Amino acid sequence: MHRRASFLGANTPPWANRMIITSAHFVISAGSSSQMPHSGWPEIALVGRSNVGKSSLINCLIQRKNLARTSAKPGKTQMLNYYAINECMYFVDLPGYGYAHVSMDRRKQWGRMIDTYLTTRKHLCAVLLLIDLRHAPMEADVSMHRWLKHNGIRTCVVATKADKISRSKRLAHCARIHEHLRLTSEDALIAVSTVEHSGRETLWSWISTVMAFGHEVIPDSERFFR
Repeated sequence: MHRRASFLGANTPPWANRMIITSAHFVISAGSSSQMPHSGWPEIALVGRSNVGKSSLINCLIQRKNLARTSAKPGKTQMLNYYAINECMYFVDLPGYGYAHVSMDRRKQWGRMIDTYLTTRKHLCAVLLLIDLRHAPMEADVSMHRWLKHNGIRTCVVATKADKISRSKRLAHCARIHEHLRLTSEDALIAVSTVEHSGRETLWSWISTVMAFGHEVIPDSERFFR
């Protein structure tokens, strides 16, 4: 059961369906709720393991090369990075999870930050859960997806780096993700290549579809990171 709250509804702007980006800019790296924007615009959060390609996906979706900074060093994103799109919505890049070379204390700190955002942010509209198409989902990916679904948070599984897999094998790799996450016909799984820009229009269509829905606060007892 998805949690529903009106955001844009019938007033979803035309650019959302046509993927026309008229403006996009970095807003803030927020380390606490007090630093997050207060505009009330709907937010699409990106979560996934470190180095899965969240920054590259943002750049692909908004058709900018370097707005979201990519890094060869995993674990570089340490706060919630806000990007304003067409002055009516945000992409929110969350710290990557599962990076072994980050201290346990730092991982716990990131975990609490992600948990607090996902469970209390009233403007959260949906989550893009990024998984590397080349590999089977890790335990952390499976757990995250299960938790998001259990709590009714609208989620699209985005299989990144599709260009690294031959076209003839992409369907099989998607099927592997489908099996590991136990996806149903109601779940969204979109393979994307930021190099070929394949899957971009499909993903924007999904985002524009869910813009009419929102997210309710989740009680402490159901939080993912404890």
